[in-house]
Amino acid sequence: MEPLLWETAEEINKGIAGRLKLIRKRRGLSQQKLAERSHVSLGSLKRFETTGEISLISLTKLAMALDVTSDLREIFSQIPYRNIQEVLNEKR
Repeated sequence: MEPLLWETAEEINKGIAGRLKLIRKRRGLSQQKLAERSHVSLGSLKRFETTGEISLISLTKLAMALDVTSDLREIFSQIPYRNIQEVLNEKR
């Protein structure tokens, strides 16, 4: 059995920020250029890449500018049932 790994919300957000930063760099975009393309302020983009903190609308704008909206659109779309009660609850 594998040990459980516990992440905080902040750690999850920093992971997302790190992945978007990697995509930005793959696309050859500076922070300034991505800020301009996405209409997200440079300060918000810098804060996001450093801390993982950003509004949902700004995250969506960044995803659109980086052409990864399909990944964002799919979030929570393939959630397995944890137990039979969840199946029953959904039918209500």
